[in-house]
Amino acid sequence: MAASVLPADWIKNWEKSGRNDFLQLCQDLAGKPSSEVFLKDLQSALYELCWHVVQGSLKVDVAASLLADVMELREDMPSILADVFCVLDIETGSLEEKHKRDHFTQLVGACLFCVPDAVLKERLDPETLESLGLIKQALQFNQKIVKIKTKLFYKQQKFNLLREENEGYAKLVTELGQDLTGNVTSHLVLESIKSLIGCFNLDPNRVLDIILEVYECRSDQDEFFIPLIKSYMCEHQTLCHILGFKFKFHQEPNGETPSSLYHVAAALLQHNLIALEDLYVHLLPQDSTIVEEHKREILEAKQIARKLTMVVVPSEKTDDKEKDKEKEEEKSEKPPDNQKLGLLEALLRIGDWQHAQSIMEQMPAYYATSHKAIAIALCQLLHLIVEPLYRRAGVPKGAKGSLPKPLWSRQAPPQVETFEDLSKDVFTMLGYLGPHLSHDPILFAKIVRLGKSFMKEYQSESKQDAKDKMDSLLSCFLSIADQVLLPSLTLMECNACMSEELWGFFKLFPYQYRYRLYGQWKNETYSNHPLLVKVKAQTVDRAKYIMKRLTKENVKPSGRQIGKLSHSNPTILFDYILSQIQWYDNLITPVVDSLKYLTSLNYDVLAYCIIEALANPEKEKMKHDDTTISSWLQSLASLCGAVFRKYPIELAGLLQYVTNQLKAGKSFDLLILKEVVQKMAGIEITDEMTVEQLEAMTGGEQLKAEGGYFGQIRNTKKSSQRLKDSLLDHELALPLCLLMAQQRNGVVFSEGGEKHLKLVGKLYDQCHDTLVQFGVFLASNLSTEDYIKRVPSVDILCNQFHTPHDAAFFLSRPMYAHQILSKYDELKKAEKGNRQQQKVHKYIAACEQVMAPVHEAVVSLHPPKVWDDIRPQFYATFWSLTMYDLAVPQSAYDREVNKLKTQIKAIDENTEMPLNKKKKEKERCTALLDKLLEEEKKQLEHVQRVLQRLKLEKDNWLLAKSTKNETITKFLQLCLFPRCVFSAIDAVYCARFVELVHQQKTPNFCTLLCYDRVFSDIIYTVASCTENESRRYGRFLCCMLETVTRWHSDKTTYEKECGNYPGFLTIFRASGFDGGNKADQLDYENFRHVVHKWHYKLTKASVHCLETGEYTHIRNILIVLTKILPYYPKVLNLGQALECRVHKICQEEKEKRPDLYALAMGYSGQLKSRKVHMVPENEFHYKEPVSSINPGGLQNGPGNTGKPAAAAASATSKNEEGTAEDAEKSKDKSQVAQKTASKNPTAVNKASSSSNGSSTPNSTKGSKEKEDKEKSGKEKKEKKEKNSGSTPEAKAGGKEKQKEEKAGDNKEKTPKADKDKRKDEKKDEKSKTDGKSTDKESSKERDVSKEGKQKESSKGEKPPGPGSLKSPVPRAEGAESEREQKRRKLDTHSSPSHSSAVKDNLNDLKDSVSKHHANHSTAPTKTEADKKESEKSRDRSKEREKKEDRKDRKRDYSNAEREMSQEAKRRKDENGTSSSKHSKSASPPDSPRSNDKDNSKRSKSTSKDKTDLAKTDKTSGGKKESRHDKEKSEKKRDSTGTKEDKKHHKSSEKHR
Repeated sequence: MAASVLPADWIKNWEKSGRNDFLQLCQDLAGKPSSEVFLKDLQSALYELCWHVVQGSLKVDVAASLLADVMELREDMPSILADVFCVLDIETGSLEEKHKRDHFTQLVGACLFCVPDAVLKERLDPETLESLGLIKQALQFNQKIVKIKTKLFYKQQKFNLLREENEGYAKLVTELGQDLTGNVTSHLVLESIKSLIGCFNLDPNRVLDIILEVYECRSDQDEFFIPLIKSYMCEHQTLCHILGFKFKFHQEPNGETPSSLYHVAAALLQHNLIALEDLYVHLLPQDSTIVEEHKREILEAKQIARKLTMVVVPSEKTDDKEKDKEKEEEKSEKPPDNQKLGLLEALLRIGDWQHAQSIMEQMPAYYATSHKAIAIALCQLLHLIVEPLYRRAGVPKGAKGSLPKPLWSRQAPPQVETFEDLSKDVFTMLGYLGPHLSHDPILFAKIVRLGKSFMKEYQSESKQDAKDKMDSLLSCFLSIADQVLLPSLTLMECNACMSEELWGFFKLFPYQYRYRLYGQWKNETYSNHPLLVKVKAQTVDRAKYIMKRLTKENVKPSGRQIGKLSHSNPTILFDYILSQIQWYDNLITPVVDSLKYLTSLNYDVLAYCIIEALANPEKEKMKHDDTTISSWLQSLASLCGAVFRKYPIELAGLLQYVTNQLKAGKSFDLLILKEVVQKMAGIEITDEMTVEQLEAMTGGEQLKAEGGYFGQIRNTKKSSQRLKDSLLDHELALPLCLLMAQQRNGVVFSEGGEKHLKLVGKLYDQCHDTLVQFGVFLASNLSTEDYIKRVPSVDILCNQFHTPHDAAFFLSRPMYAHQILSKYDELKKAEKGNRQQQKVHKYIAACEQVMAPVHEAVVSLHPPKVWDDIRPQFYATFWSLTMYDLAVPQSAYDREVNKLKTQIKAIDENTEMPLNKKKKEKERCTALLDKLLEEEKKQLEHVQRVLQRLKLEKDNWLLAKSTKNETITKFLQLCLFPRCVFSAIDAVYCARFVELVHQQKTPNFCTLLCYDRVFSDIIYTVASCTENESRRYGRFLCCMLETVTRWHSDKTTYEKECGNYPGFLTIFRASGFDGGNKADQLDYENFRHVVHKWHYKLTKASVHCLETGEYTHIRNILIVLTKILPYYPKVLNLGQALECRVHKICQEEKEKRPDLYALAMGYSGQLKSRKVHMVPENEFHYKEPVSSINPGGLQNGPGNTGKPAAAAASATSKNEEGTAEDAEKSKDKSQVAQKTASKNPTAVNKASSSSNGSSTPNSTKGSKEKEDKEKSGKEKKEKKEKNSGSTPEAKAGGKEKQKEEKAGDNKEKTPKADKDKRKDEKKDEKSKTDGKSTDKESSKERDVSKEGKQKESSKGEKPPGPGSLKSPVPRAEGAESEREQKRRKLDTHSSPSHSSAVKDNLNDLKDSVSKHHANHSTAPTKTEADKKESEKSRDRSKEREKKEDRKDRKRDYSNAEREMSQEAKRRKDENGTSSSKHSKSASPPDSPRSNDKDNSKRSKSTSKDKTDLAKTDKTSGGKKESRHDKEKSEKKRDSTGTKEDKKHHKSSEKHR
């Protein structure tokens, strides 16, 4: 700047040109406008000039004269120069060179004439002024300045104090305190105040303070003071400071801020005279302190809760009490005043919601409203806002209510007129209020009623657009219910009215919304607020106290306490109660009784809590052993049933929960549905029904209710109606049925997995039982229209919904009954005719109309081949009828009628009963009696109509295009077996239906074959049943046995019911006599033989199941045996065999499987008690003397007595299969018939009738084609028999057979299953052969030598005479366990005694066969080719025989000695076989093991013997034959004296 303003040349040439240049520059700068830039340049120029003087480059006097000239250029030039001097003063004062300072002082002194002293005194330092002589002393000057400043700025004028100017302030106070009711306005008063300030020189701020003080005292005069302050004020900040000082004055430790000050501040805030932010900083406590206090409250609440729920030792209790007392004392000290909350309350009271909301936002949630005064203030504000809408929409009819005082302030929130207005402020206010709405129950009720009114509008709104707009309001109401109403109810003290009021609102929501609200309430709300945390702990504590004391005796007082507690905190209370019930199921009854004091809302909450407890993912629904459903689930299910029946609780949620579980493939929760239906509808599903109950269940609805259930569940009309309505309203009836039906079959796959078989069975049973129970409920409670509308047709159920056929018909059956009856009624009305015949025709017409579509629909359910044998009409008839249609349970009706008569008589005799009660009871009983009699009459007419219909239909039922056996198979497979295990009544129905089909003389229905198939093949059926199914199956067998036993017990009954019926028809062909076809009925004695065979078959199957060791087999067979105990066992030795096996089970399972042990013990006890009713075998059916008829003992099973009838039944079934083998056997049977006919005419009849059944494929046809086939079969068989009769080797018939035998005996290369099957077929064939040969050929047996007979009986084997008959092979025979097979192998190959026994039996067979051939005149002689063939086979085996002979000799001799001792024993047994209970007849023939300990070893060998014997008949029998055995067989053949024996003798000599 120096270069630009004052160049160095100017100083050098100062005198010449420099002075003038500088002066010119100053003139130029001074002439320009006074802007900061030019002023700065002028100051810089003067500064540089002075600086040259200070440095000494320019003389002082020269510069002074120039400055004097410059001063004249501008008026403010002295001030500018003084500024320059000021700067230089500071700079030179800090320099070390004193000469420079002196130069500066000289310059200033020289310029004193042009710069005033006052200006210099302002700008320069006191020391500089002293050196210039402007002041005397610098120190004094400084002191004077301080004094003046103090006087100017800090000293108050004395006249501003009240005591100094009391007159002015007194006038001011008088002016402000005057009566304001007249024409006094704030404007007039303001003018007076201004005058007073001017007159008395009053301080304006002090005046403002006094105005505020007076306003505090007269806080009701807002209308006067607010305009006054508004017009008086100059700055908002001043007013805010004055208020702040006022608040600070009250912030002393024990100070209390007056409410009037809060009011003044609130009013000023409302009118925007001050800003909240400015005032907020003056208030205490700090926000951070408030947050800490809130956190501390939550912690304290949690600690209290923990203490209440903790188990505390008594010594600790006293310490805790002392600590609590100390804390309470600390709390009793008054806390400092919370000015923020005071101001908030004042704002709310005057309706300033905006400022109030701002303050509340600064605080933690619900902190402000947790103070009662604030909550009440906010409630009052809400009252005012909602009043118009409440008056319009919320006031209930008849209620008046008091109108609240309206707010005068225009700034207050506007009142709401419509529901849409609520969303502006009301919902927000309620949100801030939260649980503290509990302080004002009236407002609570108003909000609830508004909600109720809104929901009604919402539900009645039909336009979708309007409804969409209302959806946001709906969500707001739901939020309010969640965050405000329910928490507030929690904090209310036992207010049942509020609970009911709230239910009026909640019941308009769907249950999904309600349950969501309850879930939030229970699981989240209680943890959000300190108060609620405490309340929860107190509720649990109280609930514990009540539950500990709850008993059956004090239900009423405890119930009242539970009711009180539940009004406010139902979720917490019920949660605890349910947890107790899950542990202690004996609490269920008292708890259910004590719930009668609950409100409707509480019942709904209870339903939610139950569902939540059921759905608890942390709880296992199985016990630890994984075999049974957990007890907690069973307890909850029982509670559900009892609670939902007794109290009006909505069921939709529970039913939907069960449906959802089923959808997810979980069937545990069906237990709940089962209990609910049982309790609410009185429909009980149990397989433990007594016979009387079952009988009652086949009657009408009234009889079922009276005599069909264990518990007489009365008064179920209302509860069942509720259940029905709930199902129909939510469309759950059909889905539940379909899901149960699908889940039942899927339970094994979807829930089987790793679970125990026992549990899977239980789940299956539960699923099935619930389906049956639910179906019965729907059928009995839904109207015809409802039912038909909801249940689709059978083909849709099966094909589209994949419902199992039995379940589909079960669901459709009531529909058919309804439709037929309604159609029948229509026809009756259309054409009035009272004759019985006309009614029947109309009924049949109705049936045809209704069932015709069903007949068409069922065709799609099975392959077309099925309908070749049974007609769709028969199939549909079977599945659509029930026991109600087949028979009238007259004894059950009589029993119930007699009971009622007895009751009426007892009522009459009762003198203590009041008359009016007596009259009522009598009327009830009489009405019931009339109903029962009417119902019986109605059923009787119905049954007669049904039987007439069946009579007309029966001829078209069975087509039998294939064979009777096929027809029966299909009938069993598609009809009987699926239905007999469906329910107990269905089991009875199946048995009765078979009997009815028989009685109707249905063409092509073989009753005998049907019963035979049912009793013969039960092992697989039993093994595949669940526990409940086995009960039903047992009941079915029991009913079948009942019929059979009735026919068996009396000849007259048999002749009457079976004599001329086609079901007992047998066909025979006797080629030796007339060669024609002759039909004959099975006579009574032969029928008795058949029944014995069935009893034997049942024993055999039972023993097999008991010996498997499998849990399911043993359990199921024990259940079945228990069920059929009244009719089986009837034969003593069969009973003993069973008793022995069951006793063994008892011993084995006592420690291992207690449930099996319990079953076995129960059956064993009952069996022993039935022993007195058992009869010896010869009393059960006609039996030949033991010495000639029973050489084989019971070991031969069905053939242990002569049983032509057994053969007949078996033959019928076997012959229907039409195999070549059967044809061969039938040839032999006819031979037996011919032979016995020559000796005993009666025997001929018996034998021919039974053997004929097997020789003819169709009982009504005798075609020549089939005769030719049979003849060829007979020739084959004859060859076979001759070969086996001559030598075992001859039977081998070639190398291939020998190879097969080799493979079979040594390596067992054939598959095990095939081999077992073959073995079992042979065994079965042999047993039947034995039975036939012994009985039919009794005359022949008498001629046989005694030695042969004794040997046969002692071995326990019978010769399989050529007339052996094969009955249907029981399924279980091919399914023996591996253990069994291994044991048999060991018995065959290792034990010498076993092998010798086999050979003895083989020789017995040869001996018997040779006898037959010797006595048969019709038997063809052996051909030359046969002889050669047998010789060749002997030669081929000769080499091998020699090698093996040496090895066998030693063993054979020892065997021979052992055999002789056994022979002696057996002969002894044979002599006493009819009476001795230790004989082999005590055990079933084909059993793997014997019952008796004495004969266990022998029975083992004989069971294997039969298998080996069958093998030797097919293959080379002499492969391992010892010399000893051959000698014995030679002796036998010598005794008969036939050619074959001689040849065999020669061949055995060669072998030797």
